[in-house]
Amino acid sequence: MLYRPLGRTGWNISAISFGAWAIGGTWGDTDDGAAMAALHRALDRGVNFFDTADVYGDGHSERLLARLKRERPGDAFFVATKAGRRLNPHVAEGYRDLRPFIERSLKNLETEAIDLLQLHCPPPAVYTMLEVFAALDDLVREGKLRHYGVSVERIDEAMAALQHPAVQSVQIIYNLFRQRPAEVFLPAAQAAQVGVLARLPLSSGMLSGKLTRDSKFSADDHRAFNRQGEAFDKGETFSGVDYEQGLAAVDELRALLSPGVSLAKLALRWILMNEAVTAAIPGGRTPEQVDENVSAADLAALPAPLMEALADVYQRRIAPQVHALW
Repeated sequence: MLYRPLGRTGWNISAISFGAWAIGGTWGDTDDGAAMAALHRALDRGVNFFDTADVYGDGHSERLLARLKRERPGDAFFVATKAGRRLNPHVAEGYRDLRPFIERSLKNLETEAIDLLQLHCPPPAVYTMLEVFAALDDLVREGKLRHYGVSVERIDEAMAALQHPAVQSVQIIYNLFRQRPAEVFLPAAQAAQVGVLARLPLSSGMLSGKLTRDSKFSADDHRAFNRQGEAFDKGETFSGVDYEQGLAAVDELRALLSPGVSLAKLALRWILMNEAVTAAIPGGRTPEQVDENVSAADLAALPAPLMEALADVYQRRIAPQVHALW
């Protein structure tokens, strides 16, 4: 496993880490037995950073990670969670006091201090509210949080987050279908020594290469109910890319694969080619999915001609749909 520094925390975290959205909910049926097996396999393969949120299964994935800590008391690993999306209505004013949600996450995670607390895609106005970040500083001083960061929808939000000196990480959608962060944000984050967590690295499974035009999604899977942003930001589902057009791009990407390299491995290794990225955080609902994800870190650097070919597919097939939007 490859490890990279996360901001100025002093932590070195696995470049392929574990995103726990899918084992919590809104991805169809969940199986706790398979989820726990996947979490254990991740630890076995050197993963030491797990990302979750208080709204993933209404705290279910947080509780699974607490169980992992109980079952693996000899393994040291970091757990990041998020707060803010439980606000109803989800408005900037609510971010002035996240303490009740943080206390709930502390209980779910069975811990006295959250390793990394991330504001969960807050409204843009939050980045101008110094009192929000002052409150987070207070929670750090109290020992409730070790560090904090943000998860964002848009690049302008990511850039605003960099202006707050105690922000240690920014989580942003960055993958073969969302390449714009590399233009300005990733260099700026690297210069500021702020960690970058690349979420949706496989574009809701589209870049796994396993979805087809006949794939079916259950009613409680966001890939069925949020394609046009009906429930939350459209960009959270297939990176905002039209399903049919995404599959057409995947067909082109398959033609670029080397023998023995899956599309998922290629997509994850592409993310790690940018050294400003601390970690990609793909989900894994089975041990087999974890094995495939983690093995991407073992691939050699992608050659320049392949990088150029991947950029060409993006520019022709995907950029006109999404590049200017997020």
